[in-house]
Amino acid sequence: MKIIAFKNHFFETLAGDYPAEEVGSFFNILTSKLLGLSRLDLALNPQRDLSSQELEKFEEALQRLRRHEPIQYITGSTEFFGLKFHVDKNTLIPRPETEELVQWILDDFKETQEISVLDIGTGSGCIAISLAKHLPKAKVSAIDISEEALKVAEKNAVLNRVKVNFIHADILAAEDLPDRFDVIVSNPPYVRELEKRDMQRNVLEYEPETALYVKDEDPLLFYRKISELASHHLKAGGKLYFEINQYLRKETEALLAEKNFQTRLKKDIFGVHRMLKGSKR
Repeated sequence: MKIIAFKNHFFETLAGDYPAEEVGSFFNILTSKLLGLSRLDLALNPQRDLSSQELEKFEEALQRLRRHEPIQYITGSTEFFGLKFHVDKNTLIPRPETEELVQWILDDFKETQEISVLDIGTGSGCIAISLAKHLPKAKVSAIDISEEALKVAEKNAVLNRVKVNFIHADILAAEDLPDRFDVIVSNPPYVRELEKRDMQRNVLEYEPETALYVKDEDPLLFYRKISELASHHLKAGGKLYFEINQYLRKETEALLAEKNFQTRLKKDIFGVHRMLKGSKR
């Protein structure tokens, strides 16, 4: 089959599930991943024949997309803060709004500063690794409860040529932290069960539940625990950064204020309060 014919088949198959623009993006990502071809290559050679092996891989990816599996899991990679990251079913797919959390930290600290950083709930390692890449003199550590996620994060540290100290631990069961830090950052689970009805299928059915959801009756349990630990393990003048649930911004800010943090909320690219900083008094 020629690639132009398969492209038509690809668009027709997914037409009822995704907008045409998104289908086009999927096709370009897959042709780059599976064939090593750019959009220009495709435009210049639409009559290129697909081998039986290539066609089989494309068809498999197409069927996975029909089941609403995220394209990042199909290709096994994504980009975050200009860096490449491996991702799989054990890790959340990094979001663009989380890049803003990283940028906020970088805006507050100079590249030459020898600071210590802890990322709690690191997942793919996207926050910790991005900070290590842009703060080369920083000593960066990262914690996660999932051993499988840490394996992915370790691969990503090697891929991006940075050193991060990865620690397997359940932060909710921790009585203390391994050191004192200038920066503690976390994007913990914060989506309440009641908010699941607003989630897309690709998130609900594929991304790891333990990294996303909290019980409705205690949605701030991670923020409470982390801010408690941070109040004892941040150095003088240290800062705590959170990605937060926009619907619980006031409650989360009040929680940090109770722990004697000076707080500041920040909106993301979508205009919602998505980030919170606590400065140790």
